[in-house]
Amino acid sequence: MNELILVVDDEIDILENIKLLLEINNYKVITANNGLEALEVLSKLDENPDLIVSDISMDEMDGYEFFKEVSNNPNWYHTPFIFLSGLSGPKDIRLGKLLGVDDYLTKPFNNADLLAIISGKLRRKKRTETINEDLKDILDSYKIDVSSSISENQKDFVNILYVVWDDKIGPNLENSYPKKSKLSKPIQDIGTQLYHSIASIYGQENIVESTGFLLRIENIKSEAYIFYDSYHDSSVRGRERRYMLALLAPRINYFQTIKLRKILSEISKKIKEKKDWDIKDYWEKITDLLTYAS
Repeated sequence: MNELILVVDDEIDILENIKLLLEINNYKVITANNGLEALEVLSKLDENPDLIVSDISMDEMDGYEFFKEVSNNPNWYHTPFIFLSGLSGPKDIRLGKLLGVDDYLTKPFNNADLLAIISGKLRRKKRTETINEDLKDILDSYKIDVSSSISENQKDFVNILYVVWDDKIGPNLENSYPKKSKLSKPIQDIGTQLYHSIASIYGQENIVESTGFLLRIENIKSEAYIFYDSYHDSSVRGRERRYMLALLAPRINYFQTIKLRKILSEISKKIKEKKDWDIKDYWEKITDLLTYAS
């Protein structure tokens, strides 16, 4: 089935050129002239788009506000999002990246570059969907009653895991909190499966710098934010000790992942510097973040 792409731009010539380019390359395309119109288009669709390409500078509603609306909607917020804009200053690009947008392409752009970015994002989306399918066996045993957001009484269903790769035994759970998880499956098994599943996206040997992933667990409408990193260790194969910090929660949105990445990067820095860190303190910080209305 051909992937469906929503393209949003207030410059009609550019909009039509992109539409034609994508259709020639066997994509299905729908268009809108600004953020408000795009939200209306999304609300009327029978199927969600596989990817969104949006300009930034638009009347009615600009690309930043449109992205915020998309990322806060439980039906759309996992859709890959690419900014396409004439804004090319470092601050503009940095803002797009900080918001969590998947990629940023400035005008004028090369058609081949746009097609390559779109193809790459769609391949990653398919891989993530495959991972979710592979995780069903282990995640079907979760007996959690979740809703579209995290309330105070759902904090007990938030789990943080620290998993380290061991050359002899594979992924090893070094630490987790809460110590008595309310998940029905052993937390060690969950950590092992998540580590293997995410490593399958790139291949473990290719993970040489910090990388974050947000997964949607379809069958329980839950989320997992995974943060991979490594540090030099001459005693292990490849001289890189790889590890994973993982957060399981009923609901995580893109804006929260920006702050989550900062928190997990802080933990990772302490791990690399071999400094002590209190997992309970960080769990409390994270649950406060997730229960705060963003």
